[in-house]
Amino acid sequence: MRITLTKYGIRELLLFGIPCIVGIYFSIIFFPWIMPVPVFFLLFLLNFFRDPERKTPLGKELIIAPADGVVTHIVPVFEENYLKCDSIKISIFMSVVNVHVNRMPARGTVEFIKHTPGKFLDARDDECFSSNESNLVGLSLAENMGKITIKQIAGRIAKRIVCACKIGESLQQGERFGMIKFGSRVEVFVPKTIRFEPTVTVGEKVTAGKTIIGKIHGNEATATE
Repeated sequence: MRITLTKYGIRELLLFGIPCIVGIYFSIIFFPWIMPVPVFFLLFLLNFFRDPERKTPLGKELIIAPADGVVTHIVPVFEENYLKCDSIKISIFMSVVNVHVNRMPARGTVEFIKHTPGKFLDARDDECFSSNESNLVGLSLAENMGKITIKQIAGRIAKRIVCACKIGESLQQGERFGMIKFGSRVEVFVPKTIRFEPTVTVGEKVTAGKTIIGKIHGNEATATE
């Protein structure tokens, strides 16, 4: 079975993967009883940095999950950085076993990026929303559908946020735009000025680039590779 790995993990795969392979080689020759240890760490790396292809539902009215994981919050908040208005926030918690590549929830143009240093509290902790290291992307949706914000938040184990998009760049729905390494949280903010209906519930598992988490309009979407 072919495993596709993300380009965002090349550094870690080389830094930690090569010692694992060397460890497996020498354990086979000299210490076969410890071979499960380097094998476990190598499989963990391959699993964490996997990047499977996804079929994304396309539609200007659809908001797609930006991350794999579990929905932890659907709450009203004031988004002060880009939208600067009352909004609906949908939070997704990613455990270390989830795919951690982040994907764009909608088609649009990046207008705003803000990285904020901070703590590394557990990503399930409510305080992490305001205290943890984070990266915020402001997206102006295509076809005058409004604006949304996507926020990447580091967790207790996560120590690096990758944001591969740039201001002025146009991105497609479901397109990869970064990742958070080793456990984290991603949030989507939709302003209340937009007629938006969440289509997921708290506790529901979602898949980046596949699960529809909300609709701006009720039109049907089409699916393409």
